Amino acid sequence: MKLTIERAALLKSLGHVQSVVEKRNTIPILSNVKMECEDGRLALNATDMDLEIAETVAAEVSAPGATTAPAHTLYDIARKLPEGAQVEFETSEGNERLTLKCGRSRFTLSCLPIEDFPMMAGGDLPHSFKLPAGELRGLIDRTRFAISTEETRYYLNGIYIHAQKNEGGEILRAVATDGHRLASVQVALPEGAADMPGIIVPRKTISEVRKLIDETADDIEIALSETKIRFAVNQAVLTSKLIDGTFPDYERVIPKNNDKQLDVDRRSFAEAVDRVSAISSERSRAVKLAVENGTLVLSASSPEHGSATEELEVDYHGEAIEIGFNSRYLLDVAQQIEGERARFSMADSGSPTILHEMGDASAIYVLMPMRV
Repeated sequence: MKLTIERAALLKSLGHVQSVVEKRNTIPILSNVKMECEDGRLALNATDMDLEIAETVAAEVSAPGATTAPAHTLYDIARKLPEGAQVEFETSEGNERLTLKCGRSRFTLSCLPIEDFPMMAGGDLPHSFKLPAGELRGLIDRTRFAISTEETRYYLNGIYIHAQKNEGGEILRAVATDGHRLASVQVALPEGAADMPGIIVPRKTISEVRKLIDETADDIEIALSETKIRFAVNQAVLTSKLIDGTFPDYERVIPKNNDKQLDVDRRSFAEAVDRVSAISSERSRAVKLAVENGTLVLSASSPEHGSATEELEVDYHGEAIEIGFNSRYLLDVAQQIEGERARFSMADSGSPTILHEMGDASAIYVLMPMRV
């Protein structure tokens, strides 16, 4: 094969495909990116056996062909080449070597046989729909911080996406939880998604899709079955296995009778939590909220560092209550709320608390309290 490609186009596509490739691989071919060129296009493909990405990019093809080359090395070279440069690729006879030329630079990379490159098993993806890039970005950004990192509860290591009917009509909802906090965000159900099964999209897939969304304002094409999902974003197609497990009945965790409502200025609250938590111990990160008659006192203490308090004016008219939370969790939620004011709905110091933006019930967050 022989081709010439503009460095910026190569770098952008390699940036997408190489991030799927794991840094350490026991199977050598999984460290490589597959390169196929013909008819003025270069197709790049990478996989970790659970997740596969394919992307096409325009190139000047002198001789069609295919090979595989080390993904991270290739990306590193492209990153360090001068801006605006033209990059030339050529394989040796037998495809054992790939030569890359750019100006006075020349690199020779070892290749592995194209026949060894694995392809994810096909299969029908019967459910398909489109989501605006902004809506998918919102579903991901407002829930992924709550994805569990605990491998033993593998069914929590992703975002649960499902169609549902509620009072306002049909919705598409994304939910993530790690057992200490829960994030639930919904958008109007897109056409074609009504009969989709509930699916759990793995954390790594979410991360890779999120990178691709940033580069488009178009609708994202999504197709899925009970075991796989495919996202088409511009010239890139990402296909992933889904987590084979049952997501817990999260609605049982969302309290229905929290009658104590506390309304706060989101920014002032987040800044106060951040300041006060500087004193709390690294392990617990606990912050206590004491509220009565329009005043909220935030406090933290630790045997090593001492104590801190800060007072805020708030809108609260219920009976006095003291409740503790992990400060990191409070800040994570505060960052997801886009409006100026946030509402806490509480029951007592030992029960889950609901947080959401005032006037927007499309995203709700549930926090388990801590003993402080």
